[in-house]
Amino acid sequence: MSRRTVVYDACVLYPAPLRSFLMYLAVTDLYHARWTNDIHEEWMRNVVKDHADILREQVERIRDLMNAHVRDCLVTGYESLIMSLTLPDPDDRQVLAAAIHCEADIIVTFNLKDFPEDALKPYGIEAQHPDEFLLCQLELAPTVVCAAAQKHRESLQNPPMSVEEFLASLKRQGLAQTVASLREFTDLI
Repeated sequence: MSRRTVVYDACVLYPAPLRSFLMYLAVTDLYHARWTNDIHEEWMRNVVKDHADILREQVERIRDLMNAHVRDCLVTGYESLIMSLTLPDPDDRQVLAAAIHCEADIIVTFNLKDFPEDALKPYGIEAQHPDEFLLCQLELAPTVVCAAAQKHRESLQNPPMSVEEFLASLKRQGLAQTVASLREFTDLI
């Protein structure tokens, strides 16, 4: 069975705890994570705008690390598709165009209303909330997801987090179902 291809929307890369967890999962090869420079630009611009203590150079370093650690993550050559697409928010057409171009199966996004099923179905693409997406990954490969969660939690040193604090931080990211399921595996996290 071939791995599924997944495009991360900018909104799931904006909050650092969720972005980090998604990145730890992306390097497991459980699925093929993809994004574009435009998606990077959107989340980076918003982080810098919303957090006066975070410099542009810091988010550029995060971007560079993401690109360096996930094989074949950058989607290019999709731009010619953008104008032919129709979505409720025209700014989201570039995400769908990238997903079509790289033959993605899933767009992971909080903004499900911006990616209606009828607009994605002709391309065989589904939009999934990150909680639904992560829950599916956990059901598919619990040991892989738990190992990624453990690596993520152990990387947090300022301050270090207990398993409960880590799960609470994921729950604050809107991952209530995932956290409920992860509680069965606390000894692995």
